[in-house]
Amino acid sequence: MGFAQGVSGLNASASNLDVIGNNIANSGTVGFKSGTAQFSDVYAGSRVGLGTQVSGVSQNFTSGAVQTSSRALDVAIVNGDGFFRLASPGGEVAYSRNGQFNMDKDGFIVNSTGLQLTGYPVGANGSVAGGSPAPLQLPTTAMQPNPTQNIAAQFNLDSRSLTPTATPFDAANSTTYNYANAVTVFDSLGNSHELSTFFVKTASNSWEAYATADGKPLASGGALATVPPAAPVAGPQGALTFDTNGNLTSAPSIAFTGLNFGNGSGPMAFAVNVTGTTQFGNVNDVKKLTQDGFTSGTLTSFAINQDGTVTGKYSNEQAKALGQIVLSSFVNPNGLQPKGDNVWAETSASGQPLTGTPGAGTKMGALTSGALEASNVDLTSELVNLIIAQRTYQANAQTVKTQDQVMQTLVNMR
Repeated sequence: MGFAQGVSGLNASASNLDVIGNNIANSGTVGFKSGTAQFSDVYAGSRVGLGTQVSGVSQNFTSGAVQTSSRALDVAIVNGDGFFRLASPGGEVAYSRNGQFNMDKDGFIVNSTGLQLTGYPVGANGSVAGGSPAPLQLPTTAMQPNPTQNIAAQFNLDSRSLTPTATPFDAANSTTYNYANAVTVFDSLGNSHELSTFFVKTASNSWEAYATADGKPLASGGALATVPPAAPVAGPQGALTFDTNGNLTSAPSIAFTGLNFGNGSGPMAFAVNVTGTTQFGNVNDVKKLTQDGFTSGTLTSFAINQDGTVTGKYSNEQAKALGQIVLSSFVNPNGLQPKGDNVWAETSASGQPLTGTPGAGTKMGALTSGALEASNVDLTSELVNLIIAQRTYQANAQTVKTQDQVMQTLVNMR
């Protein structure tokens, strides 16, 4: 018996203790994957082995438990083997399961070491553009205002209404019209204005529509009149006719052009779509009233959806897509090179990354916002392994001690 076997066992046991100790030390590290020391026997042309050696350290890439968090930029990958794709400012790409992210001063989503989370940016049309992944940057500037371009409205005009006897139409005199309703519209500078629509019954199944903006009457065709509100209006903005069943038979829209509020904003042109408006024997009522304009707004919060889409919510009650997070997976994740700081690097052994968008049912998994993937270290198992490794180390030390005693016996035979 030689010392080689015992010494190799001591070295291997020490390495095993290192791996177990590293697992225990990282039991609280978000996204950490536990490792296992792998051993192989050593032979050198003889039937008696020369001991053991550490052939490698295999990482366990099973998912850790998902824990809830109160931060919108804490993200967990669930039901998949994907990795977050990160990039340094210099373009070096790394991969991680740690979803603890922050936003830096320039709006980039970064991890604790400054690596930038990558994904698909938003195109000019406001939708996710796809293409090559790039660092995701949240906007730090205000959302520009959007002038009203379309209004969708549905009314029921009471067929029992009588034709007003007081004429002509006067917005300040309720006896000259049968029903009125208002909606807020926005100009090109984001200023709000009140657009009021008045309905006047002119005959059976026939109505006229008048309008005012900020209390000022509109001339025929929808242009803003320059006369005082009490002055007569040139004509109605539209006419509505209905069949004997109360269904709309006239053109389903009322056009407004040349609206200029004299506040530096551009002239407004939009149409009120009244498709679905009815004339039934019921009270005058509005069934639908929406418009597509809004004022400027700042980003107040954002949410990350299962498919990785980052949706921003603004102070003007608008929401829009800000980008989409991508994930990468590998044929052999054990071939990844650990780089520390919770990231891995691609190697020839891992194979090239397969990059795409997350989602339920995909191989890479879906994303859960406000959650984190905990370390997959099983402390109970690690403590048991620690006892076994300690006993193995002691047994190998005993082998060396026994060999020393045998050598001492041989020396004393002289």
